[in-house]
Amino acid sequence: MKPKSKILIIAGSDSSGGAGIQADIKTVTALGSYAMTAITAITAQNTKGVYDIHSIPLKSLEKQIMVTCNDIKPDAIKIGMLHSSEVINIVEKCLSKIKIRKVVLDPVMIAKGGARLISKSAIKDLKKIIKKSLIITPNIPEAEVLANIKINNIEDMILASTRLLNLGAKNILLKGGHLNSKILRDLYFNNKEYKVFSNKKINTNNTHGTGCTLSSAVATFLSCGKPINKSCELAIKYVNQSLKTSINYGKGHGPVNHLNSFTLESKFK
Repeated sequence: MKPKSKILIIAGSDSSGGAGIQADIKTVTALGSYAMTAITAITAQNTKGVYDIHSIPLKSLEKQIMVTCNDIKPDAIKIGMLHSSEVINIVEKCLSKIKIRKVVLDPVMIAKGGARLISKSAIKDLKKIIKKSLIITPNIPEAEVLANIKINNIEDMILASTRLLNLGAKNILLKGGHLNSKILRDLYFNNKEYKVFSNKKINTNNTHGTGCTLSSAVATFLSCGKPINKSCELAIKYVNQSLKTSINYGKGHGPVNHLNSFTLESKFK
């Protein structure tokens, strides 16, 4: 099988492999595409929390992005952890040079265990990247911060999405997993339409990296030519299957199963 497309991932590293750029690479690969990376920060973390964040020098980050794209032009870009204003400004500068339309932004702010992954001052600057993205994929806490609204139900999700459009977002996939409900509702929203994807909530503690996985799946399907709403639908299905088949690694929030889409040929078994 040859890769169907090429994805550049700009994100932070997760030493435990469940989230961050490791989850992104696994997702892109599992869905049949070619993953390239530009690492924004190195974290020391596991299923129980984040213990250290070490920034990559800005010039190094810029070179990672530019030399990669100048040699192998990506079909889509997925952006994850941008923890400071300086990092955001470098990424924005590179996006202006690269001119890739299919940019997926996962506005990572808080880790599963509650650790803050972005400075407060950087949240304002993040709006620059929002305007350059084709779609953003916030969860409820992230949308609350960006839209300055408390979200308790689907109506609040719609209102928050409207406010995110006013910030410059073109398309939004607002993830509803943080709401207290047996039915999980994810909202796809833009100026012309909205669609609610409803699925039964999967009862598992192994949810580390779901946001990274979803946004990378959206980017992969987009890069292969799928329409944006269909890319969201397929990405949600992939994440749900990865949750249903999740693996019990670690003592906290365990990772999802990125290999759920794999079918090995007999010669590899």
